[in-house]
Parts: sequence; C-alpha cells; structure tokens
Amino acid sequence: MANSPQARKRARQNDKRREHNNALRSKMRTSVKNVRKAIAAGEKESAQAAFKIAVPMLDKMSGKGIIARNTAARYKSRINAAIKGM
Repeated sequence: MANSPQARKRARQNDKRREHNNALRSKMRTSVKNVRKAIAAGEKESAQAAFKIAVPMLDKMSGKGIIARNTAARYKSRINAAIKGM
C-alpha cells in the first residue's frame, strides 16, 4: 500500500489510466472481432467496411502505446489477407 502522498497520487493515476487503457483496448478488440465475424459469415462487403473502421482504430492504439506497432501491423495484415482470400 502506498504510504506517502506522492505514492497515493501515483496509485490513483495508475488506476485511472489502467481503466482508460482497458476501455480503449476493448473498443479495439471489438472492432477487430466485427471484421472477423463478417469474414466467418462470408460477407465480403461488410468485412471490408468493418476493416475500414478497424484500421484507424489499430493505428490510434499503436500510436497511444496500447499495443505495439508491429502487433497492429500484424492484425491489419492478417485480416486483409483473409478478406482478399474470400
């Protein structure tokens, strides 16, 4: 447990940032899941539309440090390959 005032404040800030980051990560995962769901259903047009929403989301998350840059690139590459393979 944090004892000094500075450590207490830092703990509060960490809690707040963790909740915010988890919310952003969840939003990103939902956008990726929507693309994968459309791919599994065989709906190419809706998969492409969902992909156009997911790509900027992945880029924003990698820019904010929520996920690594290469992780975002890997997600985009694999999803795009799956859409092209439909």
